[in-house]
Amino acid sequence: MAQPQHFIATSGAKDSVWVHTDPYSQRPRFPKLTRDLQAEVCVVGSGIAGVSTAYELVSRGVSVVMLEARDVVSGESGRTSGHLSTDGFVDIAKKHGNDGAKAVAESYAWAIKRVGEISSKLGVDCEYRQLPAYHISQYARSDESHAKEVESLKEEVSKAGELGLSASFEEGYAIKGWDGKIDQRDAAVFNQQATFHPTKYIKGVLAWLSEQSNFTCFTRTRVMSIEEKGVEILGIGSKDVRVSTLDGHTVICENAVEATCIPLQKLSVVAQLEFMRTYCIAIRVPKGYIEDCLIYDVASPYRYVRLTACDEEDDYLVVGGCDHKVGQEDENGRFNELEDWTRQRFTKAKTVDYKWSGQVLEPVDHVAMIGLNQGKSHIYIATGDAGNGLVHYVLGGKLIADLITKTPNSWSSVYSPKRLASIASSLPSMISHDVQINAQYKRFLQSDISDIEDLAPGTGGVLNTKTSKPVAVYKDGEGKVSTFSALCPHLKGVVCWNGTEESWDCPIHGSRFSKDGVQVMGPAKAGLSPVDKEGEVRQQQAVQG
Repeated sequence: MAQPQHFIATSGAKDSVWVHTDPYSQRPRFPKLTRDLQAEVCVVGSGIAGVSTAYELVSRGVSVVMLEARDVVSGESGRTSGHLSTDGFVDIAKKHGNDGAKAVAESYAWAIKRVGEISSKLGVDCEYRQLPAYHISQYARSDESHAKEVESLKEEVSKAGELGLSASFEEGYAIKGWDGKIDQRDAAVFNQQATFHPTKYIKGVLAWLSEQSNFTCFTRTRVMSIEEKGVEILGIGSKDVRVSTLDGHTVICENAVEATCIPLQKLSVVAQLEFMRTYCIAIRVPKGYIEDCLIYDVASPYRYVRLTACDEEDDYLVVGGCDHKVGQEDENGRFNELEDWTRQRFTKAKTVDYKWSGQVLEPVDHVAMIGLNQGKSHIYIATGDAGNGLVHYVLGGKLIADLITKTPNSWSSVYSPKRLASIASSLPSMISHDVQINAQYKRFLQSDISDIEDLAPGTGGVLNTKTSKPVAVYKDGEGKVSTFSALCPHLKGVVCWNGTEESWDCPIHGSRFSKDGVQVMGPAKAGLSPVDKEGEVRQQQAVQG
């Protein structure tokens, strides 16, 4: 069972494999903001998006203040699988045309190389290496559906080649180490892909930033509002941005960047995303047994595989997938499903040492939203990772830095959060998504438990007595009960208990909170309000860390 302070370091009770060689104790520490400040740019968030943006700006001489609500690297960047890849161009071209798909392909390739360039330049040991990625059918060759999926893989290869990427189809290709009875040979091979250790990379870039006179970072500093002030019409007049914190301090800046995975706002781009939980295991395999590569199948949801370091005898095979909408499905059994899938294909797999989950945001038109926020002229966002956030947010750092410094960038239009055509063409799926989301408000009339005594130690549930507002009840391992409002501060959805990560998850727009009500994922800005004294005490302990 995770301690209350655990959620200050990461957004789930279960640790990812990255702590194996990069424990939380080795993460850098920064002070809390205790005064008002001024800066050219304020970056909110210290994950891959925030650090990449800060790096690109600071390198150009721009002064940057970074604010983080918890500890650095405490968000989704530390819960990814560490893939750096390019794919999905058939669907991207359908929404954005060939010119848009070409811009995406160029930006993806740039981002993959950029991680290598920066880690080499700064001397960051983060396991970066370029690898081939194999995309395979989800079906065995004996299944008639295999041939149909092979045709779609060939189509992807053709589109990638058309866009200038290195890809081929290898009939009968067998991945080294795939020695199980399930025969899924045939692969679309995408070259010049890569993988790395995400938290070591972010730490390395942060270490460099910390040595620069034009960079300052403050942690445990929760941002509550980002507002443009002043008047600016057709370039006449001026505006500044005021970033206000929970403790009452303000950063006044020329531009602000919300690098928070999801913008801390009510709707707008929030309504153009689907919020998904995804699962990973790290299972020991003998060194040299499996080819060092990236593997993806084309199931829906698809599975993804890579290797990372373990010890002198073994590597870890990181296997992910089993996605589902946040708070809308039972998460039980996901890890077993991934383990069974792995053992059926890699027979020398040993013990599973790590199991964890993360969150991905799927934009309706398949491309991240990076640039000026809708209706804003000095507030930038980076969101909609499309399951490829590490690539999107590395390129996003350059894109936002170019926009702020008024440097031409041919990628800006395809990623613009203000784009209209591709969003409009996705209207039917958006309407269907909205209908499904609105159906989740049925939880106002539901109760997970009829009595607090129903809860087992170390679990939570929503109690709805129908005479008052629903309450989120958590019972710790010693049987102590703490209660919080079950209404998400964002749009008042009723949260659900996530037993896998010991968190409260909102099924409306994916906001997440620790078992003690601390906000760990937007778009909600604040946590769940304590209802009793025990809840107040536990939340305070969790925040203080």
